[in-house]
Amino acid sequence: MVYLDYASTTPIRKEVLEAYEKVLHTYYANADSLHQAGRKVNMLLEQSRANIAQLFHVQPEEILYTSCASESNNYALKGFALANQNRGRHIIVSSEEHSSIRSSVEQLKEVFGFDITYLPLHEDGRVHVEDVLCALRKDTILVSVMLVNNETGCINPIKEIAEAVHAHSRAVVHSDMVQALGKMELPVSSVDMATFSAHKIYGLKGSALLYHRKNLRLLPLISAGQQEWGLRGGTSNAPTEIVLAKTIRLALEEQAQHIAHVQKINAYTREKLSAIPDIAVNSPEDAYPFILNFSCLCIGSEIMLNALDAKGICVSAQSTCNSKGKAISHVLLAMGKDELHATHAVRLSFSHLTSIEEIDYFIKSLKEIIEEYATR
Repeated sequence: MVYLDYASTTPIRKEVLEAYEKVLHTYYANADSLHQAGRKVNMLLEQSRANIAQLFHVQPEEILYTSCASESNNYALKGFALANQNRGRHIIVSSEEHSSIRSSVEQLKEVFGFDITYLPLHEDGRVHVEDVLCALRKDTILVSVMLVNNETGCINPIKEIAEAVHAHSRAVVHSDMVQALGKMELPVSSVDMATFSAHKIYGLKGSALLYHRKNLRLLPLISAGQQEWGLRGGTSNAPTEIVLAKTIRLALEEQAQHIAHVQKINAYTREKLSAIPDIAVNSPEDAYPFILNFSCLCIGSEIMLNALDAKGICVSAQSTCNSKGKAISHVLLAMGKDELHATHAVRLSFSHLTSIEEIDYFIKSLKEIIEEYATR
């Protein structure tokens, strides 16, 4: 099998799995129990939180453990909007956001009467600061723009966007940074909230977090006990949360080495794709290297994915959370690409585990599929 779908999820690394199994078997007590075993688990839980905060240069009380990035995004959007609607009911998001952001704001609009503005994308695949400034209003309370797009790898100028929003409004800024963690420098200090997930960096599924400035008011979406300062009730998933700090630390320690390798893989793949007729590369040259989006203009996405799958190659057409829907990329459409490009797109996503030999096999298979399809 050739796996080129690391933006969807990654294999768990050995060190994280070993740490998780040890915690799972040894520290199984409820972190909220008052006995010695419970206190030990709680101590490990809070030590992990403190370590994560140190890695991000924030305060421990600004780290909210969640079950996934989608939950973190829901807390950021709905938790903040519902708690602060007395200040305003206008929210700005980019038109390229993950479905968890888009679904959250649509619910806020349809059920709670919030007004939503969608920022356009430009041909470079980015949100421009001037568009954010034009969209700001007196009643704007929240701006959410992802750092790295999960379909094209385009990088948004989050630091500049946040500075502009803070200078010209009272709105707070959230950024979905899921695809960026462990792959580039993070402008966490520039934003008010940020979303991260473990399974994108060789950690556990069901493990994520939301960074939020401690002065922000959030409405609890899960009401139960005192866990997470009353913001997220229910028994803590202590084993996953305890190993999250190690997962993040390892990803950051190896970041530079991984980037250097993936840059070579990306450049090699671009060169090979560019030499094939009917192939159009959609990811700009300056997109981050871990994602490479292209369209095979003679074969639709679903047909291509099935053909590659038959040859043992794993890729995606768009965000995996949308994979069961119609194979058309809303991101490429927002960039100004036509429907042909948007319905014929394939997303490759690389890792430090990706080899040149795997890319050679993918290119060989791609050429065979195109030739077979053309001669039918």
